[in-house]
Amino acid sequence: MGAHPLVASVTSSTDDSGLGRVLRGGVLNMAGAAVSAVLGLALTVTVTRAFSQEAAGLLFSATSVFLIAAVVAGAGAPDGLVYFIARLRVHGTAGGTAALLRLAAGPATAVSVAAGGALMVFAEPTARALAVADAAVYLRILAVFLPCAVMLDTALAATRAHHVMAATVLVDKVGRPLAQLGLVVAVGLSGSAGLLTLAWAGPYLPAAVLAWFWLGRILSRGAARGPSLGAGDTVEGVAPRTFWGFALPRAVAGIAQMGVQRGGVVLAAFLGGLAEAAVFTASTRIMVGGQFATQAVLSAAQPRFAELSAEEDHAGVRTLYQAGTSWLVCVTWPLYLTGLGCAPLIMALFGPDYATGATALAVVCAGQLTASALGMGDLVLAMSGRTGLNLFNNGLSLVVNLVGCAALIPALGATGAAVALVSAQAVRKLLPLWQLRRQVRLHPFNGPVMIATGSALCWFASLPLLARAALGEGVAVLAAAVAAGALGHALTVWRLRGHLSPRPRAHIPAM
Repeated sequence: MGAHPLVASVTSSTDDSGLGRVLRGGVLNMAGAAVSAVLGLALTVTVTRAFSQEAAGLLFSATSVFLIAAVVAGAGAPDGLVYFIARLRVHGTAGGTAALLRLAAGPATAVSVAAGGALMVFAEPTARALAVADAAVYLRILAVFLPCAVMLDTALAATRAHHVMAATVLVDKVGRPLAQLGLVVAVGLSGSAGLLTLAWAGPYLPAAVLAWFWLGRILSRGAARGPSLGAGDTVEGVAPRTFWGFALPRAVAGIAQMGVQRGGVVLAAFLGGLAEAAVFTASTRIMVGGQFATQAVLSAAQPRFAELSAEEDHAGVRTLYQAGTSWLVCVTWPLYLTGLGCAPLIMALFGPDYATGATALAVVCAGQLTASALGMGDLVLAMSGRTGLNLFNNGLSLVVNLVGCAALIPALGATGAAVALVSAQAVRKLLPLWQLRRQVRLHPFNGPVMIATGSALCWFASLPLLARAALGEGVAVLAAAVAAGALGHALTVWRLRGHLSPRPRAHIPAM
């Protein structure tokens, strides 16, 4: 399969700056993420079809706690490793990579063990709060595998810092989800819901072992072992204080983002019941697929934003921002428009008990359409060095989500959680545009964005509506309309690809 036309067109004009390598890695990651999204959807459908809403809601809630705890326990070590290993490689001191790994992995392992212990301690009180005895067993099983998840993230971050994307794709985006799906299917056939959490968490152990083995092969081929560290020693110029001074703020921002993504599931379980948590989880599955595509675009644009910001080329930043927004619209609007128009049919995949989630799915899709159209202002903010503002925005977004969930879930259930989620994401998208108004004056309204928006609306909104009016309702009609829309949109994007890519330009002085 060839690269997306947008990726191909940008790669051809920017390969000399190093962006081409990033784009190629982004394409590989996007392919793996697409497989992971399909496997994740299949896993969710399997759970909702094979088990009761209460069992599904308990699993989704417990695993959401697990994923939030993994981000907390990681303490930003994966981000720190990517940043500092890259710097060691650039400055020709990659021999300190092994010692840097010890500097990062030691505290992360200790924190993950402590966090697992905390899950053990609070398992019983949590079960009493939910009035579900099995919740304690679920949380205790997850606590055992929490260090494995943290070690997996740490090792894979180090492989990516060496520009090895295959480890992340094969181990974490394909192998682990595939093993989870296979084990959950086996548990479903056995009818034993008690093994459900073990089936979901168990693959983290072999995945972590494989990731560290892969990393060891990389280090043995390219880098000598660094010296052991004392309390205040440095790793080839990287002091522990410097490393954790970089990593911990990233950890806080990551916790806030994960809290927005997963916190609604946990709050839905406590405030609305396990059934509402299951419905809300199912209604947000389509958002995960869009996030994978978004991440691929962000990975491609990130280094160029950093370069333009360093040059104080504000006009260049604005041009790339608008071009990037057009790419986001091209790759995500078809998914979200389809979800918006086919919400009842999509929720029917999860079973008849999930029909009430159609409204929540429509709210999520409408919010994601807006988020894509607002572009990547938060990335521009981070790449321009305003990490404090970036952290503030993510923290405020989490507060909005938590307050919204508390206010809306008791009355609206899953729909209330969806409204809170969309509101939180709007805060994170709108604030950077206001905060950067003096330097960059960002806005997503230009020709490429209008072209991308028009194509998506034509092929994934107008065409399905016309098909319904002419041929009536039905799965076959909608499937044909979506297939025709996908072909028409791809041809339109390819035909107009020159209008959707940034042009090489001379430096424009700072304003």
